Amino acid sequence: MDKKFLEQLINKNLVKHQTESYNRFVKDRIQTILNEVGSIEPELPDGEDLVIKIVDMDIKRPKIHEADGSVRKITPREARMRDLTYSSEIKVEMAPIFEGVKQEPEEVTIGEIPVMVGSDLCWSSDWDEEEKIENGEDPKDPGGYFIINGSEKTMISMEELTNNKPVFLQDGDEQTCRVNSENSGYVQRHVLTRDKDIVKISFANVKKTPAVALLKALGYETDKEIVELIGEEYASDIYLNIYEVDAANQEEAFEYIANRAGVTNDIQERVSSILDDYLLPHLGQDSEFREAKAEFLANMIRNTIALGKGDITEDDIDHYANKRLNLAGELLEMQFRSVFLGKWGLVARMKYNFQKSAKRGRLPSLQSTVVSDTLSKQIMGAMATGNWVGGRTGVCQQLDRNNRIKTLSHQRNIVSPLSSDRQHFEARDLHPTHWGRIDPIKTPEGMNIGLRTHLAMSADVSTGMTEMEKNALKMTLEQVGIEVE
Repeated sequence: MDKKFLEQLINKNLVKHQTESYNRFVKDRIQTILNEVGSIEPELPDGEDLVIKIVDMDIKRPKIHEADGSVRKITPREARMRDLTYSSEIKVEMAPIFEGVKQEPEEVTIGEIPVMVGSDLCWSSDWDEEEKIENGEDPKDPGGYFIINGSEKTMISMEELTNNKPVFLQDGDEQTCRVNSENSGYVQRHVLTRDKDIVKISFANVKKTPAVALLKALGYETDKEIVELIGEEYASDIYLNIYEVDAANQEEAFEYIANRAGVTNDIQERVSSILDDYLLPHLGQDSEFREAKAEFLANMIRNTIALGKGDITEDDIDHYANKRLNLAGELLEMQFRSVFLGKWGLVARMKYNFQKSAKRGRLPSLQSTVVSDTLSKQIMGAMATGNWVGGRTGVCQQLDRNNRIKTLSHQRNIVSPLSSDRQHFEARDLHPTHWGRIDPIKTPEGMNIGLRTHLAMSADVSTGMTEMEKNALKMTLEQVGIEVE
């Protein structure tokens, strides 16, 4: 092995991908979720107009509120020794606008999030080796884990199909197209299946509905428009799909989709929501993006038909170019989004509490309407048990501290979403694209073989790009003559 490469490997922070992912979550992704909400509009009993605008967000480094009322910083060592959670408060600045008049902004604590040891939020990120020793920390500890109720917890990287990219598969006589459409952290899974020449789509509440019905609802009403959009070379197959749909125009297509989705009232509004909010959200979540969605869906239909005709070959779903890893930041974002925006989440509870207080004839303070322990308890509870949003289990685990190698290995663990109860022979096999990325030896025997793996020592994980970095890359490409859309 090259001596220089070996030196770099020895000095490499093997959990850097986890700390970078967490830093991105804290700096960018929480703010993005708050921006999606933008403002909260509780309904007041007298019909008065109130808008609570979210202005800014701030997260300070971990502190502890002692019983005597004092507030001071807490280090990872103290959190371990006193069985505490190493966490920071999230403070959000909100400005009420009552009857069009902006009131004084109020800083509201919406809850706490766990702080990753070694991240930018952690006190130890500024310490040199001597300071780490003085504060009871291992100077060689790379961090990348959390301290929950005194216990060290690591988050296991979850392997997922890459977002926004259609993957075409052949299963016997059936052709399938899968795409995970992602917009600002919200992911909607779409599955197209072609069985007996009919292409059907499933997503959200729409189950196995002929995909052509969606094209009609998106504004392509005539047979000619649909054939030209999908591709005239497959006209006979397209006409079979058109005849399957009992809808002659856009209005009837709305009723057809409503019937398949179980919608019985407010058909126009609710089907519009399905088309705009849930259908291919990565292209946009407004009615102005319907044409782009129709074109994207038509391409998926055409390639699904082409796969069945043998005109194209199926994709290799086990190729690592078709996969991504959800690291600590992405996993925390899923949980935070669910707790903050869910049906009974923080925003919904805040609206309810505000309306309840307003009925008594008074406008409460913003802090009194926020049940701040809602977010804290649900996130900390998920990390303590390992049970995650979406039915995932074992996401957060007790960090293995038997020896240093086991600790690093545990932090570089990868879990496949596939069930260990099924065979999945190809998914368990080594793949050429694993070279340099996945350790070919470090996998358990038995049911989990090939589904529980580890990053190779030489592997790095990129953790995404900010808008500023994307714009800089675009400018660089354009300077060398590469056209970027």
